[in-house]
Amino acid sequence: MEPNWATDHLQVIRTLMERTAIYRRAMAPVMLLLGILGILASILGLILSIDSIAGFGSYWMLVSAIGITGAYFKVRSQALRDSEPFWSPPTKRVTQAVIPPLLAGFVATIVIVATPLDDPRRFIWIPPMWMILYGCAIHAAGFFMPRGMKLFGWGFIVCGCIVAGILPQLELSYSVAGAHTTMGIFFGGLHLAYGAYLYFTERKNEA
Repeated sequence: MEPNWATDHLQVIRTLMERTAIYRRAMAPVMLLLGILGILASILGLILSIDSIAGFGSYWMLVSAIGITGAYFKVRSQALRDSEPFWSPPTKRVTQAVIPPLLAGFVATIVIVATPLDDPRRFIWIPPMWMILYGCAIHAAGFFMPRGMKLFGWGFIVCGCIVAGILPQLELSYSVAGAHTTMGIFFGGLHLAYGAYLYFTERKNEA
């Protein structure tokens, strides 16, 4: 074991505890941004009639990339506003925590989209799979952030499991349009609701 390992980790934990309020304030605009993006992307997907499996998977992976980039820009602007370095040890820990489940979701989506299977309805597993893996990513990041993030991650995991259990019962009534709607409801609605909660509770605490 490296001699400075324990010291470095204690410093990260101390820094995280000191910045809980800052992270809470920073997460409100990030969640609102992701919520609005999810809803708008869902509506745009319906308007553009993106109804193929490859189109659906590619479209939402692009939306995810935009969301992740926007979230990091928001965090960076908050860090600059508070005269803090963007790529701080806590930021590194959060990034390391979310990469494995997000990477797993990306690879699994590529497999679902690219594999020539006879089942034309295999796309139905993309939304619940993303919800569960995204929830795992948020839950992992929650160990380095306020406790509410872990609960938020559990919300995605539970909702993803429920959706995964319901979808097979819908048979042919669930289309790609329904998948766009599902993404908008959960990735848009849940982020928007949590962002509004963080925003108003933060204003209440400041008052």
